[in-house]
Amino acid sequence: MTTILAAGDHFVRNDLLRDRLRPVAPDADVRELTLPWPVEPFGPVAEVREASGTEDQLIEALDGAEICVTQMAPLTERILAASPALRLFCVSRGGPVNANLEAATRHGVAVTYAPGRNATATAEHTVALMLAAARRIPATHADLAAGTWRGDYYRYEAVGPELEGSTVGIVGYGAIGSRVARIARGFGARVLVADPFADAAAVAPDELVELPELMNRSAFVTVHARATPQTEGLISRELIGLMPAGGVLVNCARGSLVDYDAVCDALDEGRLFGAAFDVFPVEPLPTDSRLPRTPGVVMTPHLAGASRQTAHNAAGMVATEVGHHLAGRPLIHCANPEVLTR
Repeated sequence: MTTILAAGDHFVRNDLLRDRLRPVAPDADVRELTLPWPVEPFGPVAEVREASGTEDQLIEALDGAEICVTQMAPLTERILAASPALRLFCVSRGGPVNANLEAATRHGVAVTYAPGRNATATAEHTVALMLAAARRIPATHADLAAGTWRGDYYRYEAVGPELEGSTVGIVGYGAIGSRVARIARGFGARVLVADPFADAAAVAPDELVELPELMNRSAFVTVHARATPQTEGLISRELIGLMPAGGVLVNCARGSLVDYDAVCDALDEGRLFGAAFDVFPVEPLPTDSRLPRTPGVVMTPHLAGASRQTAHNAAGMVATEVGHHLAGRPLIHCANPEVLTR
């Protein structure tokens, strides 16, 4: 009998994982471990980042297990060395950042991931942040809740841009960026795309531009690039300075992509109208951060991908990988395919 560890949390819950595993592995022994995220923030565990739980918890729970399905559990060298039966580690996230891929490959463990699981939720949240920043929704709500009627925000110099008729620049045209583009076009906005890896056939010829041109022409700029050593600080002070006066910058990707001090400076100086962020260089946000004190900033605590559909998508995608593994079929999204050729 195959033993599977469902290491769920309080978002991709174990009941969701178990329900999706039942049809593909009806005879499996499914164990459960509940990790504390998001009640407790994720963080580094040994050599991996953005993980929840401890190595000791995983080592104990994985004893004899061939498969692990999870969102946040760490997969480290120590865990792998202590789990010789493990052959498949399914991560229900857009990238397996909580897994040591090099070590997994050496130990013969295939690691899968779930690209696009939260693409719709994140795209919708991105557009919500655009509108919230451009129309001052959080600030005016707070004023009203405190008993202050801010009619002065109707002054011409105090109002922001509409999406219809504006240019929306999208940095990164993957599953999320392409959905943002579709929504923005539905609002009547013009779209520009900067992505060296974009499929040219999926973007109109006049929409695909270099990043400086995008920054210079876009009233709204939204960032959806992957965080890599090459993209750290991608949206630099120099590029932010190219944005038209009164522009709005949104980041729902990763905090490392944007120079946040430069954004705060641009807002303080009145060059940008607003900025909206779901991600930050350090999470949770430090108490000495400039962002809460900077007028025009809208923030949410890294929950752009948080929808019930995302949780169901995540559970379904890892269960599908388990079904392929048990049936001897190729895995769909394997992060270390070289392990399969051994």
